Amino acid sequence: MLCGSPMTKYTDIQEKIRKNYTKLPANQKKIADYFVGNFDLIPFLTVQEIAAKSASSDASVVRFAQRIGFEGFKELQEEIGKTLQNRLQHIDLFTIPTSASLKNDTLTTVAQQDVKNINDTLALIERDRFEKAVDKILRAHHVYTAGLGISYLLAEMLSYQLTQVGIPSFALRQGSTIFAEQALFFQQDDILIAFSFPPYSVETIETARIAHDRGNAVIAITNKVNAPVTFSSDVTLLVKSENMLFTNSFAAISVLINALSTQCALKDKQRAEKMLHDLNDLTKSTTIHL
Repeated sequence: MLCGSPMTKYTDIQEKIRKNYTKLPANQKKIADYFVGNFDLIPFLTVQEIAAKSASSDASVVRFAQRIGFEGFKELQEEIGKTLQNRLQHIDLFTIPTSASLKNDTLTTVAQQDVKNINDTLALIERDRFEKAVDKILRAHHVYTAGLGISYLLAEMLSYQLTQVGIPSFALRQGSTIFAEQALFFQQDDILIAFSFPPYSVETIETARIAHDRGNAVIAITNKVNAPVTFSSDVTLLVKSENMLFTNSFAAISVLINALSTQCALKDKQRAEKMLHDLNDLTKSTTIHL
C-alpha cells in the first residue's frame, strides 16, 4: 500500500505509472494512457466511468491501481485529488481576455491554446525535477541535444542558449552517421537531452536508450509520462504541445528551454559572465557580429 500524504506530488504518481507501464497487460496500458491524458479529471469520475472511457472493466481499473502500488482505485483517486489541490494552490496562471466578438479570431484562438499549454506545463513540471535537470546540465562535461522534425529545431535552440551561458553544448545532426552512432562517442560525464514529441522518432528513442545503457545521464523533454523516451531517462520534463494543426506547438517548450538556460546562468554566474565577456571581446576584435 502507498501511504497517503498531503505532500504527494503530481509527478510521484505519474512516475509510478511510468515505472510499471511496460509490465502492465494490454488492457491496463489503455487505462494508464487514459489516466495520463486525463489526470485532472480522475478525482471527479467513478470507476465505472473510467472503465467505459478506457474500454476496460471495473475490475481492470482496480487491478491497475493495485499494480502501481495502491490498495485500490479509491486510494489512487484520493491521492490524485490531493495533488490537484496542491497544484491549484501554488500555480500562478497567465490569462488572455476573451469576448464573444473574438470567437472567429484565429490569432486569439491560437494564443489561447498556447497560453493553456504554458499553464498546463507549469502545473506538470515539479520544481525539484527542474532543478535536478539544471544540476545535471551544470555538472556535465558536454551537453548533447537530440531531436528530429520540429524537435530538431528545439534541440538546436537549447544547444545555442546553453552555449551562450558558457555550457559546451552540441545538437546532434543527421549526416554520415546516425544519432545512435554519435552517442557511442559520448564521454563519461557527457549528458543527452532528448526532445521527443508525436510522432515519436525511433532514432531519438534509440539514441536515448544507448546513451542510458552506456551510463550517460539522459534528460527527456516530452509530452506525456509514458512516452517511449521516458523509459531511458533519468529526468523527465513534461511539456504540453497541443496545437490546432497536426504539428506540435512549441510555445511552452520554448518557455522551458529559456528557463533551463536562464537558471543555469543564475546558478553559475561566474561561467555565464565570463562567456558574456569573451563574446563581447570577440565582437570588438573581429568583424563577426554575434
